[in-house]
Amino acid sequence: MKYRRFALLVALFIAVTVMLQDKNASADGMKYTQKICPLERNGTALYLSQTLLSGTQPQEQILLVHGVTYSSHEFDIDYQDYSLVRLLARSGYGVWQLDMAGFGRSEDVADGFMVDSAYAAEDIHAAAEKIIRETGQEKIDVLGWSWGTVTVSRFAAMHPEMIDQLVLYAPILSGIGEYEVTEPFHHNTWEHAADDFQRGPDGSFDESVTDPAVLEWFCSACWHYDGESSPNGGRRDICVDSSNILIDLTQISIPTLVVCGDRDPYLNYELVNRCLDDLPEGSSLEMIPGGAHVVFLEKPYYHDFQERLLRFLQDEISVNDEAA
Repeated sequence: MKYRRFALLVALFIAVTVMLQDKNASADGMKYTQKICPLERNGTALYLSQTLLSGTQPQEQILLVHGVTYSSHEFDIDYQDYSLVRLLARSGYGVWQLDMAGFGRSEDVADGFMVDSAYAAEDIHAAAEKIIRETGQEKIDVLGWSWGTVTVSRFAAMHPEMIDQLVLYAPILSGIGEYEVTEPFHHNTWEHAADDFQRGPDGSFDESVTDPAVLEWFCSACWHYDGESSPNGGRRDICVDSSNILIDLTQISIPTLVVCGDRDPYLNYELVNRCLDDLPEGSSLEMIPGGAHVVFLEKPYYHDFQERLLRFLQDEISVNDEAA
């Protein structure tokens, strides 16, 4: 009851704060510009946006790809300095967010099973083509989280010429466990959105790991943008036995960062620990002790996640500049 009252107060605070903020204002005190870029594939309107630091013209672009239930808003929790979108924009990137068909701010689909891993990889391809046309740049960086690692890996295997660097955050290298997915759409709830945050022995959320305000921002955004349902095609793909390999790392030919926490219940750590055996030169594995599936939003770990991510991206940029 105490937590529920606190949650309601935080949710009210968030709602009032959003209403009072200037549209370009941010919790970090900086100003950002966001542009919506109309995109359509297979007769479905897709949400694609670019965020950049106001007054800048980024020479590097990165596309962020979401997971199996909730959409790209997850990357932009505008509380303190948690937002991955704004961190990357401050670091000189044009930051692109894509919602797959049927997810978040993209147009609904009639059949949730249609939007499986192969279908989503084609959505990513369409977005990458759009970004390259809009910016005039030959290649972009791509980051996928969770199921997004499955979809971006398929895209990277098919179109390596479009990608400079790849980031697999919390990679679903194999099936997460056999479970029959019979409904084409997942029933989203506030409780489900919160499931990936770590809990203590008594079942309550561990506030030493998760700031309660971050939890409320995250769940409120899931409810606002994703509503009561999301397509289940990707879930049907990954809810298979762990003997099923979902990402063939040998098909990836570009430098790749694999980054995750070491307490993520969805990961096959046997495969994660030997991933560099199959990835090309210039790849890296970064494992954050104590972190779980949402390590980029966990209070003791998110700065570590940000630093490891930027180190990989910026080191690769330096290498490419020297080669040029």
